[in-house]
Amino acid sequence: MVQEIINMTRVKDQNDGLAGNAEHFRFFDNREKYLLFVTTCSEKWVVAEQVGRELAQLNPTPPTLRIFDAGMGDATVLTRVLRHAHSLFPNVPLFVVGKEISLEDVRLSLEKVSDRLCEHPQTVLVLTNLYYSEAPWLAVNPGKDVEVNWHDVPLRGDSAHEFDAQIRDLQSMLVDGWQVTSSARTGNPLYVRPSVLVLYREDQRFQLDRIIPKPGRQHSGYDLVIASQPFRARLDAESKVGNVLAPLARAIAPGGRMLTIQSYGNDPGLEIVREIWPNESPFQTDRNQLIDAMKVALGTDSSDLCFHEYSDERAIFRYSLHMLPSELSSIGTSTLLAAWNAAAYVAQIEDRQMTEAMASGAYLEATRGVLRKHNGLWFNDECFAVSRNHS
Repeated sequence: MVQEIINMTRVKDQNDGLAGNAEHFRFFDNREKYLLFVTTCSEKWVVAEQVGRELAQLNPTPPTLRIFDAGMGDATVLTRVLRHAHSLFPNVPLFVVGKEISLEDVRLSLEKVSDRLCEHPQTVLVLTNLYYSEAPWLAVNPGKDVEVNWHDVPLRGDSAHEFDAQIRDLQSMLVDGWQVTSSARTGNPLYVRPSVLVLYREDQRFQLDRIIPKPGRQHSGYDLVIASQPFRARLDAESKVGNVLAPLARAIAPGGRMLTIQSYGNDPGLEIVREIWPNESPFQTDRNQLIDAMKVALGTDSSDLCFHEYSDERAIFRYSLHMLPSELSSIGTSTLLAAWNAAAYVAQIEDRQMTEAMASGAYLEATRGVLRKHNGLWFNDECFAVSRNHS
């Protein structure tokens, strides 16, 4: 059974066009394993709560509250944050940009947004596959001789059902705009066409005219930037900062905040991994190292930024595998597979290692032992914030 799952996964990965060659494919890029992690663990819920604490500190200025999600995923975090934003700022227009290169994640995200447009009519939602250095500005980097594949879609009607029906009609456009290829050097997915999709209610077009983005128009910074797990855990601090965090920090508006979240380790999930691979050490750059690297990379651009490393009590938080108390007395195979999947996904174990480990049943016994030892499974994340002073 296990080998059949492995074989099916390989076929799916090749069909998705994300695998590249075998040595470049990563377990943590696999769609099924990602979705299993998202639906069996509470990380997205808990991350949204952490983001909400930053959201509550904002004091938006006209004409809009601007939010950028640097890795939208299936939009579980973003939609929860937007519900929170509506409760805090029910009459403030929202300009929301979600960066996501995965077509399947974009599809899953769009399934969630109809209700948001219904409850908070003055919302402009933008989805893009642009790079971190491009996405906040909705434009390709200077010097690139390529045109952005831009789609402006006003949605007719005033009900979530009507909006959802029109969004479902966008599937062919999404397939065309969210094609990917693999980097020959890293195996990372790269866009084929830089794409931007702008959604808003047609009956709100007049009121939203000042904030609906247009191609070529310069866009201002963001009141809130969400950077939750936006990079590979094993990268060095300089790479994480240079490729992701520094460009995002430059997009913070005066008075705005950016929250960065990454895996921390020192938890039962890492215990499972080390039962199989004793020398694994996936979480090598803590928040203090990232902050130090950001100050160096940003140079004079950091003169009006404040870095909030937070105490361990505030910065480190826990999320868990969803389990019923009755499951601990007799741990079934499905629970073991969900726990094993979560532990390996968080630690970003490579596919080759996973295949070798799953050739025997040792991983199941290791997982069962840790679950019984801790009466469940939980993981640690850590966060820090960056804010920009008011002008």
